[in-house]
Amino acid sequence: MPAVRRLSPNLFLIEDTCNVYIVRNGRTGVAIDFGSGMVLDLLDELEIDRISDVLMTHHHRDQGQGLPRAVEAGIDIWVPPVERELFESADEHWQAREVYKNYNTRQDRFSITHSIPVTGLHAEYRTQQRGGVDFDVIPTPGHTVGSDSILATIDGRRVAFSGDLIAAPGKVWSLAATQWTYNGGEGIAAILLSAFDVKAREPQLLLPSHGEPIDDPAPALDDLVANLTALRNFRLQADSPFGSHLERPYSAITPHLLLNRTSNANSYVLLSKSGKALVIDYGYDFSTGWAAGDDRASRRPWLYTIPALKRDFGVQRVDVAIPTHYHDDHLAGFNLLRDVEGTQVWAGENMADILERPSRYDLPCLWFDPIRVDRSVALGEPVPWEEYQITLHPLPGHTLYAVAIGFEVDGKRVLALGDQIHEEGWLAYLFRHELGVGGKPITSLPPPKVLNYVYQNGFRLGDYRTTAEMYLRLKPQILLFGHWPPATSITPDYLEQLRSRGETLERLHRQLLPLDAFDADAGGITAVIRPYQATVSAGEWLPLAVECLNPYRDEQELCVEVHVPDGFSVRPASVQARVAGSEQLRAEFEICAATGPMRRARVTADLTVGSHRLGEQAEALVTVR
Repeated sequence: MPAVRRLSPNLFLIEDTCNVYIVRNGRTGVAIDFGSGMVLDLLDELEIDRISDVLMTHHHRDQGQGLPRAVEAGIDIWVPPVERELFESADEHWQAREVYKNYNTRQDRFSITHSIPVTGLHAEYRTQQRGGVDFDVIPTPGHTVGSDSILATIDGRRVAFSGDLIAAPGKVWSLAATQWTYNGGEGIAAILLSAFDVKAREPQLLLPSHGEPIDDPAPALDDLVANLTALRNFRLQADSPFGSHLERPYSAITPHLLLNRTSNANSYVLLSKSGKALVIDYGYDFSTGWAAGDDRASRRPWLYTIPALKRDFGVQRVDVAIPTHYHDDHLAGFNLLRDVEGTQVWAGENMADILERPSRYDLPCLWFDPIRVDRSVALGEPVPWEEYQITLHPLPGHTLYAVAIGFEVDGKRVLALGDQIHEEGWLAYLFRHELGVGGKPITSLPPPKVLNYVYQNGFRLGDYRTTAEMYLRLKPQILLFGHWPPATSITPDYLEQLRSRGETLERLHRQLLPLDAFDADAGGITAVIRPYQATVSAGEWLPLAVECLNPYRDEQELCVEVHVPDGFSVRPASVQARVAGSEQLRAEFEICAATGPMRRARVTADLTVGSHRLGEQAEALVTVR
């Protein structure tokens, strides 16, 4: 078989460690995946002078082990957004990846073995021109969490470069790759969704990474769906959100308030008369289950249900997105909404900086990237959106950086509470009583059981008492929750129970903590360093702020020192000030590393309060280029 196969006048296939496809434009070619790099030895046969760009469908080593040759040749390399670190930070990935006691069966160890620089990321759902050719990129998770497929019109034919989504009619290249967790099958469900999406785009030719070109894509994808569905059913995975969820992902709570039934954390949509939509939370749309690990390549934001929202409810524009809190499962899709739909992001003033500068904070569940906030909303003050008045109320408890989103729709007072309340046994209750099934709202609630507080999120002693008092004052008729169906019949007794439980929670903490002698509230935090993570060049001075607490009742002399690794300098040596009881001091420092590179050097804040040496109470992580 010849090294180069011509599929059409300007489309070529090279069988390498994977199928490498070349789209020719004049004397320039664009490569889809790169294999071992042998394509660079075949330019004469391809009748081109150079490869201008490589478009990677996913991170696996058979797709890209030759990418160092592309770097040497000055070729631009474009990769899936979800998998960027598995290319440009592969060295760090191999240092950090667990090996012993390893329950992570994702195939992220089938990655390239050394970091390579990338030019940029695919603009998913949008058209980008590479080498003078227009390409459209869509998310098609399944073989990996972050896989993309790339579509283009070549020689008058619509072509889909589908990576390892499909290998032949009804077949995949690897079932092992679909096991994203120990004994799981999350990737199977994702391939099904991806296959539906690719088929809906009506390509005339499918070009897989392994296997022969597929000239009749629709029946090939249908066979794949049938075979994978049979395996899912055999594995008793048929309860994943397909069926009516796929056909109708949104259900109406009221005529103008919708629930997205498919998302990992619930997403809600407020509809306006003008055809605009306001989204409350938008994390992982149409979730097929968590992948093992917490790295970027284990988390897939996409816009799978947005076309159905427009089709079924006449939405012309997703105008605004507001998070209830900063956690990734509630806002991972915000940047994609902005980039693709032009959506504005509004956020409570108590969390806007976390969205925009996440690296400054040592908090759980941060999203990887900054999210630009178009409007920082003052708490407690109504703001207009279309025909509605939206009020963001402070909602400390689950996290200090949260809001209850209040509004009135269709004659009902609504509060969206995010993850403030979590009922550990509710799912069993719901299904046992056939409530909440298929996205139906809960019309009656069991007694509240678990208050979903997390100390590292900034939980404080009185948070659940004060927020319950707010509920009693606002008298909501509908509560929107973050991980279980909405409640449409809220009684005063239920709200009173929440206040009672908040009071009990506070009392139990006060019984257990030595607050009279040492009061650092529930979390016990006496110091933090901002920024928590930073990257600087050798010789560059980095400003640090240490925010520290006097945990005693009376005024004390606070002394703060910043301890740095060998080879670092710090100025000033220390900061001292008298601070009233239970008050805070902000101390400013600068640090500088003489040489690099180094990764995540630890810098600590050492705190002395009066005669009490508390020691190194906080750290920051500094990477030196």
